[in-house]
Amino acid sequence: MAEITIDGRNLEVADGLTSLVAAEKAGISIPHFCYHPALAPEGTCRMCVVDIEGAAKPEPSCSTVIRDGMKIETRSPRVVEARRNVLEFLLADHPIDCPICDKAGECRLQDYYRDYGFFSSDFHEQKKRRSKILKIGERLILDRERCILCTRCVRFLRDVTKTGEMGVFERGDNSEIGVADGVPVATAYSGNLVDLCPVGAITDAAFRFRTRTWFLDPKPSICPFCARGCRVDVDVHPGFARYPETGGILRVRPRPDATPAGPWICDVGRYAWIEIESRRARRIVWNKGAAEAVLSGDKVFSILGAKIRALSESGRTDRLTLVLHSGLTNEEWADVKAFRDGFNPRPKIRLADPPDDGGDDFLRTAERMPNRRGAAEAGCDLQPLDPGELREDTDILFVFAGIWGDIGDLERRLEVWRTIRTKALVSPVLTASDPLFDFVFPCAIPYEKSGSYIGFDGRRREFTAVRPAPEEAESEGEILRSLLAACGLGARTPGGS
Repeated sequence: MAEITIDGRNLEVADGLTSLVAAEKAGISIPHFCYHPALAPEGTCRMCVVDIEGAAKPEPSCSTVIRDGMKIETRSPRVVEARRNVLEFLLADHPIDCPICDKAGECRLQDYYRDYGFFSSDFHEQKKRRSKILKIGERLILDRERCILCTRCVRFLRDVTKTGEMGVFERGDNSEIGVADGVPVATAYSGNLVDLCPVGAITDAAFRFRTRTWFLDPKPSICPFCARGCRVDVDVHPGFARYPETGGILRVRPRPDATPAGPWICDVGRYAWIEIESRRARRIVWNKGAAEAVLSGDKVFSILGAKIRALSESGRTDRLTLVLHSGLTNEEWADVKAFRDGFNPRPKIRLADPPDDGGDDFLRTAERMPNRRGAAEAGCDLQPLDPGELREDTDILFVFAGIWGDIGDLERRLEVWRTIRTKALVSPVLTASDPLFDFVFPCAIPYEKSGSYIGFDGRRREFTAVRPAPEEAESEGEILRSLLAACGLGARTPGGS
């Protein structure tokens, strides 16, 4: 341990810390651009300079390791003047386009200019013009005029993903960030560059110009797209009073210290919801012959409840089959168990998860499903789906399709289902297979549910809904409880359609 003084406060801190980290642990904020806690110190922006007793000039706190007896001033007149000078140099060529910049409201350059005085610049030269819309990846746009050369993006690709697509090119006033040999950023973690950029130089094409950040309400949740269970913030727009359709999920970002590997998420977790939102199922449909009827939830549950009761009265509820996936929450698996145990003989419960993929050696696990361990621990005697079994042993089939795989793949595996008397699909998205089912129920996506998952490492991760589900959509657990109620074995779930 080392005893140091920061802004007159005597502190005891662990050896090996930098001045910036020691100050932040004591609740003293030091402005910085190039420093990031998950990247190696660079010391290039000079915004974090502090006065150290005995030093001839201000020193960068992000790369200065503390030593016993050190006395540090973070707001001395010389430090404040040095930071103003850094800001003036950065703003000399910086475009004044804050009103249209996606980073407005989250921009460190804005914040520090506010903190260190609205000074007038001594620069009267023409601002240097650079490319403003440079596509550097599938979803990444680089504005070189806004770039302050903090090199966070370069170091992330060099040290974290180890793909090295970006670098600093040219020298002096001509220095600029670019992609090596014109090859775009293709890493599966490219979206993190948007979060890393302290200004609006790297922006997300999917979010670009959609809203202002101060309209967003960040909601904590858990990423449902693999078994890692990264913690995320889901940015929800509440919608404007006259234009409610403007509301919805607009961004998914990692929460600080999201995983043991650092504050990152993969691009699947960041962007997969966009395609899901574009295909959302929003109404209950009854496919009756060649016609399609839209019925209320109560009416459809009444019809299905009567069919299940008829099986029960003849002692054949083992001819009722539920095809499920391990994206259900632990709480929904309890609903599955209650549904199964409500009948004698018990209905069949079968699991039809999409196959594992290769994952990677960083964050993404081979398990695509978020709660396979929770499903295994649910006590439902889960067995993998055997399509041939359905031909002989099923009169009523419920298929619960999640967001992890295309129902078309399941259709090919269930080509015998056309012989099944009653078929119902529960899906959050519209699929080409919808007309093959007698009944189609919309259901909630994971971000519209509360519950918990058990990840590949055995840790239980709890989360709450970030927004309501569409009006006619329920969670899978609510649908099962409503079916039980329709069979006279429980109460209709509150909030159901």
